[in-house]
Amino acid sequence: MLFIFNFLFSPLPTPALICLLTFGTAIFLWLINRPQPFLSPIDLDNQSVGIEGGARKGAYQKNNDLMRYYFSDAKTVYEIFQRGLAVSDNGPCLGYRKPNQPYRWLSYKQVSDRAEYLGSCLLYKGYKPSPDQFVGIFAQNRPEWVISELACYTYSMVAVPLYDTLGAEAIIYIVNKADIPTVICDTPQKALGLIENVEKGHTPGLKMIILMDPFDDDLKERGEKCGVEVLSMSDAENLGKENFRKPVPPNPEDTSIICFTSGTTGNPKGAILTHQNIASNTAGFLKCLEHVFQPTPDDVTISYLPLAHMFERIVQAVVYSCGARVGFFQGDIRLLPDDMKALKPTVFPTVPRLLNRVYDKVQNEAKTPLSKFMLNLAITSKYSDVKNGIIRRDSLWDKFIFSKIQDSLGGNVRIMITGAAPISTQVLTFLRAALGCWVFEAYGQTECTAGCTITSPGDWTTGHVGVPVSCNYVKLEDVADMNYFSVNNEGEVCIKGTNVFQGYLKDPEKTQEALDKDGWLHTGDIGRWLPNGTLKIIDRKKNIFKLAQGEYIAPEKIENIYIRSRLVLQVFVHGDSLRSSLVGVVVPDSEVLPSFAAKLGIKGSFEVLCENETIQGAILQDLQKVGKEGGLKSFEQVKSIFIHPEPFSIENGLLTPTLKAKRVELCKFFRTQISSLYESIQE
Repeated sequence: MLFIFNFLFSPLPTPALICLLTFGTAIFLWLINRPQPFLSPIDLDNQSVGIEGGARKGAYQKNNDLMRYYFSDAKTVYEIFQRGLAVSDNGPCLGYRKPNQPYRWLSYKQVSDRAEYLGSCLLYKGYKPSPDQFVGIFAQNRPEWVISELACYTYSMVAVPLYDTLGAEAIIYIVNKADIPTVICDTPQKALGLIENVEKGHTPGLKMIILMDPFDDDLKERGEKCGVEVLSMSDAENLGKENFRKPVPPNPEDTSIICFTSGTTGNPKGAILTHQNIASNTAGFLKCLEHVFQPTPDDVTISYLPLAHMFERIVQAVVYSCGARVGFFQGDIRLLPDDMKALKPTVFPTVPRLLNRVYDKVQNEAKTPLSKFMLNLAITSKYSDVKNGIIRRDSLWDKFIFSKIQDSLGGNVRIMITGAAPISTQVLTFLRAALGCWVFEAYGQTECTAGCTITSPGDWTTGHVGVPVSCNYVKLEDVADMNYFSVNNEGEVCIKGTNVFQGYLKDPEKTQEALDKDGWLHTGDIGRWLPNGTLKIIDRKKNIFKLAQGEYIAPEKIENIYIRSRLVLQVFVHGDSLRSSLVGVVVPDSEVLPSFAAKLGIKGSFEVLCENETIQGAILQDLQKVGKEGGLKSFEQVKSIFIHPEPFSIENGLLTPTLKAKRVELCKFFRTQISSLYESIQE
């Protein structure tokens, strides 16, 4: 003890004293500035809780009362926006930009006023302030989309989004099915298409088109000839201002939006969603994330995912409820990185297709063994932080390795949510390490408004879609013919809650298929409860067929395994009940195939490589290897493949707007190739 006293208080040589003070200061600064780990408020080994009837709720949900709203003054979409106006103190709301220019902003009050004027115009033109009045919105994401939607809600009317990727016939079907007399659209080209449908007698009930963009008098005159009034949005707003009507806000149980799902077969189905459906789903996500993310008016999100789909609608509802901002992309997905850098969003909703591209680009830029080693070391080191509950982007790895990818997203992202399709473990792990922000995976469908599960804050594991949000329960129901039973914690995913839709518009038969007598929504997805209480999607009920020998095949399960091959960008697996084997169509990854071919001593353009039989055989061999590693049985493996150079896309009609395969269209498109593949197989 005396030794320590003498050491501490005896005089030290000046250099030694300076060194000791410097070292001590460094330790002190590190201690007070070191990142603090996030401690989950729930037991991550028991993330969901069983309730009566075999269903489960999220552990965050302390009782069995399902959430209907998060804020008591935000029980409808109209109230959600008005709350944003109040808490932001009329701050910036909707942002837009032109090429190479900064964002310009409309305030909450400007948006609210314009919505009231546009809604007043609709009333002046004969609409009633009632939830049986439908207004079509046919436009790309932009401020006027939100203004049009809010105009409907301000006067208790219903928005019906249209989108051109549905196809011309589907547009006609929806306009007639929903008896839509007015469509608000963005471009003269879309307006012309709507007028032509009236001219041909396809949509006789359409009487008015309100156009966001400028248009020629010729369009107006052509509309008049077939009984369609064409009005500019600015003129409509001025007309409404001159004939102003006080808002007639909706009730929570009133219909808010009819969201037509594209589907993979048949006509689109119009899911009826109420204001309470949207308010409750918004509440469910706010509740789950409140320990790590509570939006403020300083937050901003980038809007590029289609507003015609509910994922983007819920993201925006979350933002508006807290007075935050929405910045729209320029309309060209290729310019999204430039928009992100200009906007610097803090909230980034996204889909795996985009994230896969980000991942592939980073991996491909690491060309040398040293750069690959450093990248993998950085990912491993940062992911160790994530596993310890530390989310940061100020480490040395961030400064020297990850700053470029973080800057490409604007540099300010606090939270990222991915949905609409599964995301691979390696991509999700990479993102959580590289981005230095919270990354969540959500799962759901239009019929439950948007999401029914989301990963829990602090859960860094992958391969699942999290736990039920606080507005719904989830249960698994037996699917005997696929050998899935709830006693084994497997079965069809069923959802019940305040976010579950009311049914399909004028389609009681389809409604009865989706909603049972007890109010459970049957999703068609097959799930498994994992030991930690999270839900894993393992299969699909609807897209199954039998092979000739009687074996059931779930092609989407096989495709989700094959996509793990680094050579594969997209794959379509096809089977025939008259055949005993499967065939497939593969779109190779254009960034990986050339180097793979070079190792085989083969050179040429991408198209030439796709036609090469040696490469075809090598890709088939790799698929079968990946399939075996993924647990596929021999009859689940494709026996022959066709290599196609052009990706399946929304534009070529082979993907739905939510990026799911249109299996019927793919069968038609590749009919000749599929027949040829079967002829080549000795069965």
